[in-house]
Amino acid sequence: MEKIKTGLCAFGMSGKLFHAPFLHNHPSFELTAVTQRHASDVKDIYPEVKLYRSAEEMMADPEIELVVVNSPVQTHFSFAKSAIENGKHVIVEKPFTVNASEAEELERLARERSVLLSVYQNRRWDGDFLKVNEIISSGRLGEIKEAELRFDRYRPQPSGKIHKESNLPGAGALHDLGAHLIDQALILFGMPEKIFADVFAMRPRGEANDYFDLTLFYPNHLRVRIKSSVFAAGKYYEYVIHGSNGSFLQERTDPQERELANGTQPSLQDWLPPYDESDGVLQLTESEATQSMPGNYMHYYDEIYRALRCGGQNPVPAEQAVNTMKVIDAALKSSAESCVMPVR
Repeated sequence: MEKIKTGLCAFGMSGKLFHAPFLHNHPSFELTAVTQRHASDVKDIYPEVKLYRSAEEMMADPEIELVVVNSPVQTHFSFAKSAIENGKHVIVEKPFTVNASEAEELERLARERSVLLSVYQNRRWDGDFLKVNEIISSGRLGEIKEAELRFDRYRPQPSGKIHKESNLPGAGALHDLGAHLIDQALILFGMPEKIFADVFAMRPRGEANDYFDLTLFYPNHLRVRIKSSVFAAGKYYEYVIHGSNGSFLQERTDPQERELANGTQPSLQDWLPPYDESDGVLQLTESEATQSMPGNYMHYYDEIYRALRCGGQNPVPAEQAVNTMKVIDAALKSSAESCVMPVR
């Protein structure tokens, strides 16, 4: 079949690590064009690509079938809308948009124009999360009573990234790391009924939130906690699941981001060395050491290919990302008003 000619809206860390290598190495995609407003280093790595100085110019290229909106979140809505209006299929980096109303409008517009709109939630294909999902789905834990999902870092100094750490709409850890954790919680447990949130800037003189602690309320008294801090230097289990039959503890060990940063090229086959140490514990009547599963972000792009060429399912449909944005909106409101907030 004809390759899916794809354009990237940016070539920063996201484009260099999480998109370009997968588009370049998947046999059914062609990395056709990249937008760089000032630099031209994409040509050093992919000399055959077209270089555009604006995303709007790239979207007008009739050769481009799929556009990846991987620019700062503050541009996601306008860029995705422009791509859809140009008849392109669209992948939008997480967080999908600044708020749920923007997300809903994009989902409606894509449905009206009959184009695929997907959100790049690559952490669904982390090996550690795949293991958590496998254990819960197996039923071995019984009825899930409590869960905690964390994504912490030790970064006491700001990075200087204005679109992530200023007072711009959509900046902050809740939109950044929270979008991953909320998406994973929704995959595991579905939409919560209510939320209570504590979201603020822990670093001195911080403008954007860098700490969040969310409690999601579910039927049957299930509680799911989602947490992130930039002052976590210690190591512990990032996934803690308690059920009526026992508990499962899982470290965050997926090496894909590190290996991509080191220049490892991804493929459809397992492209990383097997993880040969235990990184989880299943505690039922006895404790059992476990190993995370092989992760592969290429599976996301393979499912995009199958959706566009073989009638397959969108791996992360926009409707699911709308729900993530609804939880983020409710969390910000809950934190601002110091109260439990319904999620609608």
